[in-house]
Amino acid sequence: MPTSVGDLCTQYKVTVEELTARTDLDSHRVLAIMLGRWTPSPEERHKVAEAFDLAVDDIAWGHKTPIQHIYGHGPG
Repeated sequence: MPTSVGDLCTQYKVTVEELTARTDLDSHRVLAIMLGRWTPSPEERHKVAEAFDLAVDDIAWGHKTPIQHIYGHGPG
């Protein structure tokens, strides 16, 4: 069963800074991927998988929390 990037980082004790260096991606993007707040592009997926020496299909990609549509005009 595929494992999320956040779980891989915990398992291998990899920090945001380390994964950023290994992937050559923006640190904000790496953090969002680790937290499951960003679904990476195919190129980003390849870089992350390569950083863990895994196949792209061995990693669970996508959002951990459901995306909600908020309607209305805000508070007030």
